[in-house]
This record gives sequence, C-alpha cells and structure tokens, in this order.
Amino acid sequence: MSLHHSKRGRLGLAIGAFGASAILLAGCASTGGGGDDDNGDASGEPIIVGTTDKVTTLDPAGSYDNGSLAVQTQVFPYLVNTDYNSNEVVPDLAESAEFTSPTQYTVTLPEGLTWANGNELTSSDVKFSFDRNIAIADPNGASSLLYNLESIDTPDETTVVFNLKTANDQVFPFILTSFPGAIVDDEVFAADALTPDDEIVDANAFGGPYAITAWDFNKTVEFTPNENYQGLLDAPVNEGVILSYFAESSNLKLAVQEGEVDVAYRSLSATDVDDLSGNDNVQVIDGPGGEIRYIVFNFNTQPYGATTPEADEAKALAVRQAVADLVDREAISEQVYKGTYTPLYSFVPEGFAGATEALKGLYGDGEGGPDVDAAAARLEAAGVETPVALSLQYSPDHYGPSSGDEYAMVKSQLEESGLFTVDLQSTEWVQYSEDRTSDVYPAYQLGWFPDYSDADNYLTPFFLTENFLGNHFSDAETEELILGQAVEPDADTRTQMIEDIQGRVAELLSTVPLLQGAQVAVAGADVDGVILDASFKFRFAPLTK
Repeated sequence: MSLHHSKRGRLGLAIGAFGASAILLAGCASTGGGGDDDNGDASGEPIIVGTTDKVTTLDPAGSYDNGSLAVQTQVFPYLVNTDYNSNEVVPDLAESAEFTSPTQYTVTLPEGLTWANGNELTSSDVKFSFDRNIAIADPNGASSLLYNLESIDTPDETTVVFNLKTANDQVFPFILTSFPGAIVDDEVFAADALTPDDEIVDANAFGGPYAITAWDFNKTVEFTPNENYQGLLDAPVNEGVILSYFAESSNLKLAVQEGEVDVAYRSLSATDVDDLSGNDNVQVIDGPGGEIRYIVFNFNTQPYGATTPEADEAKALAVRQAVADLVDREAISEQVYKGTYTPLYSFVPEGFAGATEALKGLYGDGEGGPDVDAAAARLEAAGVETPVALSLQYSPDHYGPSSGDEYAMVKSQLEESGLFTVDLQSTEWVQYSEDRTSDVYPAYQLGWFPDYSDADNYLTPFFLTENFLGNHFSDAETEELILGQAVEPDADTRTQMIEDIQGRVAELLSTVPLLQGAQVAVAGADVDGVILDASFKFRFAPLTK
C-alpha cells in the first residue's frame, strides 16, 4: 500500500467495508459541503458545540473513549488519516506512506514542520509518541492496538520506518488513523507517564488544525485555528470553536433548541431527537452507523469467576450464556430507543465486511428473542444454583441519558425469569473508567464508537489477551484467528476468518452485544459544514454559520 498526498477536499466515498448503504447515509451527512466557504465563519464569532461526552485525559496515551477523541482529533497531528466522506487511508501530516517491505511501513514527513509552540516537528516526535504509548500501557489507553509494532527507526529527521512483527498487515495503516496514531511533542510530553492536561495546554503542544487556548476540564474548551497546521484537511473556516460540556442531555437539547449552542453532538436521547426533528429552527443530521452497546463480563470477578471462592469455568460460561438467552434486544430497541438503536446479534455490526448474526441461532429462541426455558436448562446442566446474584454496573453520564432505562430493562428481563437477582448500580464516567479496569465490576456497560472503518476494530481491541477491556479474557484459538485475519491479503479468505472469529467468540461470550446505532447531530438551521462520515470523527474545521 502506497499513500501520497493529493489535492485536498475530495468528497467521493470509498465503499470499502461499509458497502452501498453507507454511501446513502454519508451523502446526507454534510449540510454545508465541508470547507466550501473560504471566507471563514460569517458571524466572526466562534462556533459553539455542546456535548455530554466527558474527557478522560487530553494525553493520547491515556484515553480510549469518544469524549477524549473528540478533542484530540482537533489538536494533534496524525501521519495518515481519512478525508471527509471517505474511509480510504491517505497521508495527513505525512508526505507519503507506504509498505517498503512486507514488514516495514515507511513514512516521509515534509521538511520544516513545527508545533503551534514553534518547536520542530520531526521523526523523533513520531518515534517518541509510539514508544511512550507502548511503555506507559495505560489501562484506559489504546496501546493494545499496537500489538504488531516491533520497533521504529528514524534514519533522518523526515523518515520514519515502522518495523512490524508480522508481514502483510492489512490493518496497521487504519490503526495509525486512530487513538494511538496521535503524534505528540517530545519536548513537552513525559516519556514514561501521562502528562497532565494543563501542562499540555500551557506548552501549546498542538499540531492539528486547532490549538487549545483555554481548558476547563469537562466544562469548556476553547479552540483557536493553528497557523502552523499542515495536513490533509483544509484549515478551519471558522474563527474558532468553544466546546461546552453538559451534565444532562435535557439541558443540551434545550440549549440547541434555543440557539445557545450551534451544534449538539453526543448524546441526546431518542425522545429528544424525535422532538427536535419537527423543529424548523434546527436540523437533525445523521451519518453511517457503527456505534454498538454491550455488556462486558470480568472473567475474574463475575459469578464463578477465576478469583471468586466458587471459581468454576463451566459455571461462569453458563451464567454468561444464560444472560444472552434472556436479553430482549427488540424490546430495548423499541421501548427505550424508539428504533434509533437496533438489535445487535454479533460483535461486528451490520454494514462491515464479514458481519454475521452469530448469537441469533445460539441463544434464546434461535430467532433473536429471549427464552427462559433455554436459560434455565443451560444453568441446570452446568450445576448452577438459581437465582444467580449478578452485580451489574452502568454509567449514567457517558452513553446517553437512556442508559438508566436500558439497564433497568436488562435487570427486569433477567429477574423476571426467576433465574437472576441483579444488583444494578451506576457510577459517573471519570470514576467508572478507572474502576472497570481494576476488577471492581463483575459485569458492566460499555459502548463502542469505532476508530476506523474495518471489522478488525470490533475484534482486535476486545478479544486479544492484552485487550482494552482488561476483563481477563484469553483464548488461543481466537487470538490466532484475529492475528491471522489482520495479515491476510486475500479479501474473501479474510472475510471468512472474520466470520469464524465471531462464531468462536459467540460461544465464549466475553461480551454480550445488545444494540447498534447511527451517528446523530443536531445543529441550528443557519449552521453549515456538519459532516458525519465513515471516519467516525466529528471534525470542527468545516463548521460555519
């Protein structure tokens, strides 16, 4: 694969893993055609974006969540990326990027690059960024995605050679567009620990389209166009952006309805979106799906988990499988989300090459519905005493205001069977993100907003032994399949491997998928440039009003 800079502003969508349905969605996603307005923000005032998503940390080595990415993608440079309305990997900061051998991916940087603070941006920053990510290995970070990276050489200031452990890696360029691909200033960031947010801001250590000029953690962020930015995307066409955080989605809905924010992006309730779609003062914009919601089991602390007094692998599996027998996805979809999220019966959502419905035939009534008798028989066969006591956790402030209703329904569905008693608890996201990787929760809610447009992104982060879930799942057969599909050059063979992985994991049930949904933003009627595409990144640069 060889990537070289070409003319910016392309609007054609590569079909790639999404297929034709994504083209239709992406085609209606842009209200203003990206950077068509060369005169900047017509009002001369910053665009105000509202969100309920929270930031874990500004440091790319310590985050793997959508709230953090929403900030990082505006201010940090990436070697390669995807253009608007495309899922094709192309050079961003790089001048060229290509495989120069089956195990070497070589990137050439332009000469004379600088950070917003004036520091030189060279190959040493690139090497430093990846080396520190792997060295820190933060449990809330994305270093697990760099599993195939052996080492990095920098023969000169503009050349970077990524040496890979396994040849013909089909996924590595996609990974460079995602969380661990953010490049940081080696004169500002620590090599072996996360760098505090305020230190990053004070040092003006930014190289993306924007710099951050004011930072009030999870309250407001002020973005100003970075004059030193050189990259794939056009420079911002607005004077700046203010990102405002809301504790409640109801307040965010009111703010966009009254014109106090220009764009509301993540996460309004389904009821709020439905209500706003009939309001002439705003526009509801959607984009390609890819978001999923699921339950994670901790293999150590779940009922009969490895570190519990009654540890029993067969019984633990039966408990997980009984949960899959009992959840009624259709009811949750309709009653909680009014169809804005749809039932999900596998780990790779519909629209990606290799997606299946692996769980549908294995659990419940065999057609996607629940089956109490099947769950009871499964537990009895494994010798599990009922009702099973299950502690289940969710975050009320990170996955939208309907999380409480969603998990109340899960609790009700499990308990109405007579097979479970559920202790349902909630924790705010900042604490939740720490607790979930510290074996605090036996079973808990997570959602996933993909990093890149390939089915691998729903497999590698979850089901390798060293995975971002930190749930102690490990299976040699799954690991072999995942590592194999990533380096399989034949498309048909790779698709079959992706299907086989879903079948294998469906039997083991590290997670229980529940729902998948589309991207949704609500903007004022006078706002242009909202682009929700298969990059799954909401970029501020084209926003105007």
